[in-house]
Amino acid sequence: MEPVPHENTSLRRAPVQQRSAERLARILDACAELLDETGYEQLSTRAVAVRAGVPIGSVYRFFSNKRALADALARRNLDSYAERIAGRLAGIPPADWRNAIDAVLDEYLAMKRTVAGFALVDFGAPAPAPDGDSAAAANQRVAGRLTGLLSGHLGRPADEDLLRTILVCVEAADALLRLAFRTDPSGDAAIVAETRALLRAYLAQVLD
Repeated sequence: MEPVPHENTSLRRAPVQQRSAERLARILDACAELLDETGYEQLSTRAVAVRAGVPIGSVYRFFSNKRALADALARRNLDSYAERIAGRLAGIPPADWRNAIDAVLDEYLAMKRTVAGFALVDFGAPAPAPDGDSAAAANQRVAGRLTGLLSGHLGRPADEDLLRTILVCVEAADALLRLAFRTDPSGDAAIVAETRALLRAYLAQVLD
């Protein structure tokens, strides 16, 4: 099952031509790099433009401010995460939900450790938006994408029960992995192991 990228609502306008799409990608790449180097508070649209090698007007063509930039990066991260999980699920038997859940957790850990900017902006910008978009909303988006991917793989309906189950997993894992990476930049191995055990024990009640 191929994940369908969601419309990036942070964009003022969507790129139409390949050249514009490539420029947008460079802008988001620059934003990710600068997040690692300076943090969110010091991030500026001008610095992103300089790093991306584009005029400042090109940044404002797509984004109204740095919050919109970070939000667009978060949504791109979610699309990438879904693609990575879909690739992993293709090699896992449908009945093997434990390895499927391990893949979901392992791909997040891999992105957390290797993807530029992901430590600060994974699937949601670090500061709430004026419209109230928050970490809770980001987790809802993640749960929705995972429900679609896992329902197809496990042969279960993507109904409210499965969505609620996946949302509980996302919220629990989010809290525990924040703790794991707060105590160790690479993710505390013992806390990661506890997170995996917790997810498996909870999901066994539903999926076994």
